[in-house]
Amino acid sequence: MTEEMPDPNEKELRALLKREFPPFEEAELPRDLWPGMLRRLDAQPLRVPWFDWALAAAVAAALLLFPSAVPALLYQL
Repeated sequence: MTEEMPDPNEKELRALLKREFPPFEEAELPRDLWPGMLRRLDAQPLRVPWFDWALAAAVAAALLLFPSAVPALLYQL
């Protein structure tokens, strides 16, 4: 295999990337993230608004009334 000359555009792109994204000098985080994660886990659980429940009920009712809409709904997912 012969090594080809890199494209001038590729050289320019590499130079731009090296300039915009310099190497990390300090890869360590300034603080420990685990205590904050534990606080978030112990926090009050997320409440679901009433509108979300109403929307879910409307979708369920629509699927019961119009079962032929199931493939169309699955297609959208």
